[in-house]
Amino acid sequence: MHTLHLKNPLVFFDLETTGINTSKDRIVELSFVKALLNGELEVKTHRLNPEMPIPIESSLIHGIYDEDVKDAPTFRSIAKNLVKFLEGCDLAGFNILRFDVPVLVEEFLRVDVDFQVRSRKLIDAQRIFHFMEPRTLTAAYKFYCGKTLEGAHGAEADTMATYHVLNAQIKHYEGVQVKDADGNLSTPIVNDMQALHDLTTTNQVDLAGRIILKNNVEVFNFGKYKDKSVMEVFKNDPGYYGWMMKGDFSLDTKRTLTQIKLKGALQSK
Repeated sequence: MHTLHLKNPLVFFDLETTGINTSKDRIVELSFVKALLNGELEVKTHRLNPEMPIPIESSLIHGIYDEDVKDAPTFRSIAKNLVKFLEGCDLAGFNILRFDVPVLVEEFLRVDVDFQVRSRKLIDAQRIFHFMEPRTLTAAYKFYCGKTLEGAHGAEADTMATYHVLNAQIKHYEGVQVKDADGNLSTPIVNDMQALHDLTTTNQVDLAGRIILKNNVEVFNFGKYKDKSVMEVFKNDPGYYGWMMKGDFSLDTKRTLTQIKLKGALQSK
């Protein structure tokens, strides 16, 4: 039984992959722990055939080799069932905002299965941990739970550890006051998923962080147009959109650009 105050089921998840490139690398193992409103847990763990060789340097980290997944299902074969499992759920994990969420979204986009994250609360236990106690998942598990993490870098072990860490973080920090950069006191950790979402998410518009919000305006966060309004750039340099759509950017970034471009076109009518 968990102690989280939930309005929606909260799915903790972790991925093991062929590498660290969020737009090109593929999932070889995934694990989902769904915390239900009644306090129960549902666990789903799958090894997947990534349909590409697993580099040896990655296998040495997570212990999964080509031979282990040659007969495993592909992501495409489980994608629709996975979407059903995640329907109506918020998402949580350790470092999911920078890695796991972008990789998962890319996998769904690659097989043309609709999976939206912007309507969900996203809670990253790593950001809470770094905010309060800058360390790793293994150290977090030891610090908050008083246990040694056995099987680190296995998807299910890491996922279950993150589940226990977030529960312990809320118990440990709820009501604790901290000072912000301006010296103002606040109590940032509360047992509310919206508040934790607001604390752990960033101003990124796309998952790769190529576009961010500044004063409620989408601006580029890289390159020659860094800090420039996306809509203004597309207006003054129409070819830039085409360059990005043909470039080595993630499918999610390209989808986000198209949405912004269409929004600009509608506003100009």
